Amino acid sequence: MEIRRLTIGHYEELINLWRKAGLPYKPKGRDSKEALTRQISAEPECFLGAFENDRLVGAVIASSDGRKGWINRLAVDPDFRRRGVASALIAEAEKVLRNNGVKIFCALIEDENEASKKLFKKCGYVEHYDIIYLSKRESNDI
Repeated sequence: MEIRRLTIGHYEELINLWRKAGLPYKPKGRDSKEALTRQISAEPECFLGAFENDRLVGAVIASSDGRKGWINRLAVDPDFRRRGVASALIAEAEKVLRNNGVKIFCALIEDENEASKKLFKKCGYVEHYDIIYLSKRESNDI
């Protein structure tokens, strides 16, 4: 397995991976080709893919708000789970964020996603029960 940067040329593979992994996506909003093109252009080091024989089998997007680093959109092809792909992607995303001065790493996980919670705890993350996530969206497509 090789972890390397994703480019907009991987867009269709990425969308297919998200579908296969069961991640919802917003093709008319934040996950449109145009939106991802802007994001990848702004922070190319933050879009990472795990490849097996040139096949995209995992992906993650790292981001930072300047204070905290965020592990976003972690997805692994179901045929490649339990092989260390997700852990390797998390470690590489943390490395990218650390190189940008970030020392706190975070992930938002849906409460019912026990597998992801277990994975992140295995990677040293701590679950906080006293934090409530709120969001405001201009539309459902975002």
